[in-house]
Amino acid sequence: MTSQVSSYQIGERVRVTQQIPRGRETTSTAFEGVIVRAGQQKTGSWFAHSKDKKLWLDRLELKLDDGELVTVNLDQFSRVEPVG
Repeated sequence: MTSQVSSYQIGERVRVTQQIPRGRETTSTAFEGVIVRAGQQKTGSWFAHSKDKKLWLDRLELKLDDGELVTVNLDQFSRVEPVG
């Protein structure tokens, strides 16, 4: 997966929909808020042949309407849409 988090702008309002495949079904969750932070962050997991020998994930941090901060790990099942 190539990183596309650099294309998101701080302050942009987005809806992130994530899908989790479960056998024949799919579970979906959606978050809508303003981007506070966007980028790649390393996890504590070890991963050979990568930067700092760590696993790096694309992440968005969103501030929801009620003030809650949500960190979303983006993967191939995530969809990020701008909200007008």
